Amino acid sequence: MRIAHNIQSLTRFIRENPKYIKYLKKTKEPMFLTVKGEARLVVQDVEAYEELMRFKDRMETIAGIKRGLESMRRGEGRDAEEVFDELFREFNIPNE
Repeated sequence: MRIAHNIQSLTRFIRENPKYIKYLKKTKEPMFLTVKGEARLVVQDVEAYEELMRFKDRMETIAGIKRGLESMRRGEGRDAEEVFDELFREFNIPNE
């Protein structure tokens, strides 16, 4: 992604939005909008944004798994059978 190439003023974006919307859909890259020369907003095609959110969810899942594995290595975990037995007792579920 070329950030410097994807910077426009908010005023120009509003004035020429059909052109920029077409560009966003084609490139799938975000565009940084400035107000008085300072970056204030990021706009992005919805499909690219959804992909970014899927990637974020995957990264959060991986981070959670890593935390769980590190916890197990430190001996902080509990045996799954013990946890299920406790849940079965607590909620009066027959354990067959």
